[in-house]
Amino acid sequence: MVDITDKKNTLRFASAEAIIIVSNKQTIRAIQKKIVPKGDVFEVSRAAGLLGVKKTSELLPDCHPLPIEFADFEFKIEGLKISICCRLKTIYKTGIEVEAMHGASIAALNIYDMLKPIDNGVEIRTIRLLTKKGGKGDRHSLIAKINCSVIVCSDTVSKGLKEDSAGIKVIETLENWDIKIENYEIVSDDIEKIQSLLKKQIKEKISLIIFVGGTGLSPRDQTPEAVTPFLERRIPGIEEAIRKYGQDRTPYAALSRSVVGMIGNSLVLTLPGSTKGAIQSLNAIFPEAFHIFDIVKGSQH
Repeated sequence: MVDITDKKNTLRFASAEAIIIVSNKQTIRAIQKKIVPKGDVFEVSRAAGLLGVKKTSELLPDCHPLPIEFADFEFKIEGLKISICCRLKTIYKTGIEVEAMHGASIAALNIYDMLKPIDNGVEIRTIRLLTKKGGKGDRHSLIAKINCSVIVCSDTVSKGLKEDSAGIKVIETLENWDIKIENYEIVSDDIEKIQSLLKKQIKEKISLIIFVGGTGLSPRDQTPEAVTPFLERRIPGIEEAIRKYGQDRTPYAALSRSVVGMIGNSLVLTLPGSTKGAIQSLNAIFPEAFHIFDIVKGSQH
């Protein structure tokens, strides 16, 4: 199966349709009067469809098991045509469209099975996805142009005792989102030096200012102390999202003191110094948090 461990839970919706054609009006009347020998066609098919939805991952090898938090089946008769609509909702990391199509198809097969003793001409026609919402397909389309500075805060890296990997990986990740990198700096864990670089980015009107490192609990981890006095508006929701995403993957994320806030129209992030921690922090909030810049841009008009 595809690795979805880096994805975030979001509200997902999908609806699918299956079409059945019967060969005569007597079959339709038998359904409506509930005199089909095998029972109430639509109620039994609804139950079959629900079982189909729940068992999708057991039958399709690459489908992830996921929670089904809402399921609904609607049956409509138009002439000799019966349409089945399966609607599903979940809050999960991956889409639910295959489950919706599977539910509709199993309901259709059950209708076929129940009607075949009284109608040899029953046909299952179209099975198709009607709608899907949630996930990356529904993310906000960014309008504003974003430039970014990445500043690595580390004594060992600044002294050449270790190569920077976290900052480089952060840059690669941002470039995948079409973010323009204006500056890449390495600075020691020194409050005055960090603040000096922060002031420089603000003066240059950098949209996104990211500090990598110095958010832990060692005596030299001073990035939050350096940055916080300059933040005009903290954004607790982003800070919480970063820690929650990290803690779902490693308990050590609880030790991070990352802070996030605005200085004028610039978004400032302080991220962990580990490569994994930094990238997980980005994945926790982006690309959704880029919407901030469209909000800021809109407020200027």
